[in-house]
Parts: sequence; C-alpha cells; structure tokens
Amino acid sequence: MFAVIKTGGKQYRVAKDDVIKVEKLEGEAGSEIVLDHVLLVGDADSQTVGAPVVEGAAVKAEVISQKKDDKVIVFKKKRRHNYRRKKGHRQEITVLKVTDIVASGAKKASAPKAATKKSTAKKAAKKTAAKKAAAKKD
Repeated sequence: MFAVIKTGGKQYRVAKDDVIKVEKLEGEAGSEIVLDHVLLVGDADSQTVGAPVVEGAAVKAEVISQKKDDKVIVFKKKRRHNYRRKKGHRQEITVLKVTDIVASGAKKASAPKAATKKSTAKKAAKKTAAKKAAAKKD
C-alpha cells in the first residue's frame, strides 16, 4: 500500500518503512507524527483519490532526526560589471520513517467507472425498446 502526502508545499509518494526527508516539522527524535493531508491512497489494484484530500486517511511516521540538509550555493553575477555575490544556504529538515498508512473511510476511485458501464447498457436497452415500439406502431 502506498500514499501521496503533502507537507511543506511538496508532495511525497510513501509506503510503509520508507525514510523521507521533509521540511522541518515540530517533534523530537523518536516521537510520532501523524500526517493527515493525504492526497491519494492505493495499492497495485486500486487507488483512492481525494478531492482535495482523502477523508479519514492518515500516514503515521516516526521522527528519526532533525538536521540541516546539504548546502546549496547561490551565485549571482553580472558580466562586465564587476558584480559577484556568493551565498550558501542549508535548509533545516526532518528525517521521517513511515510506520503505518491508515486508509479508513476511503472510497474507491474505480467504482464510478463500473457504474458508467451499467448505465450505458441500460440506456442502450431503452433505445432498442423504443425502436421496437415505434416499429410496431407503423
């Protein structure tokens, strides 16, 4: 089972026992965090897509560590103007390990497709019945 979650303005596809780096979240190492902004829940057979989130779905994760990410160099230059600026930035991140994906109360996305096939068959049957009735009148 997997889920697509949104945190820190980014979306992540996670499964059980995945380790992900997200923007800094409150919590100490060893504590548990519940991420309830779940956009999609599914497995190999079916997926449940939220509008915008899946109701009742949540992803439980354990905080492994709070640290800073790798340095990103910001370099600005304007040629022929003797203008150069160099700065570095290290984003604070939280390393999470996904412990559980809860998908209770989720509706399956494949259900409307099956309903459209049934309704199409009913409409076709009504049309043929109407044509037969019209032929009998003539």
